[in-house]
Amino acid sequence: MNPEPEVSPLEPAAAPQPEPTFGIDQLCALSGVVRRTVRFYTQKGLLDPPEGAKRGAHYTRRHLEQLLLIRKWQQAGVSLERIGRLLRGDLSELPPPTAPGTVEVWSRVTLRPGLEVHLEPGRLGLDPEQVRLLLARIVRALDPDDPHSAQDPE
Repeated sequence: MNPEPEVSPLEPAAAPQPEPTFGIDQLCALSGVVRRTVRFYTQKGLLDPPEGAKRGAHYTRRHLEQLLLIRKWQQAGVSLERIGRLLRGDLSELPPPTAPGTVEVWSRVTLRPGLEVHLEPGRLGLDPEQVRLLLARIVRALDPDDPHSAQDPE
């Protein structure tokens, strides 16, 4: 057996790796969000402003994580207003988790063979019109070229 090499107290310890930073174009490529949307989210307070100023401005992993979270919630049909409240930690309007034995009425909607959506609109804070729009968006996302799904339903 080879003994492990001793580290001399005189040798400098390995410097911690700096956190990666991204320009706006890199951030957009990694998150799938366009520049205009990044700036809009920053203006609305959903995304932290970039580090630095002007041409030296850069984004960090924290910004990327925020963008991916915003995108995930938005794709799930959550409004930007509600996303902002969630990001600020305001969970006051969220329904409490259900306890075992609680009775809830869930909607089961078949959108096409093999695809069902299960939701409880009350827990999500959605009215019937918002549910209808959410389902229409899901159908559009599945087949954006279908002329019947190109418009929101009347």
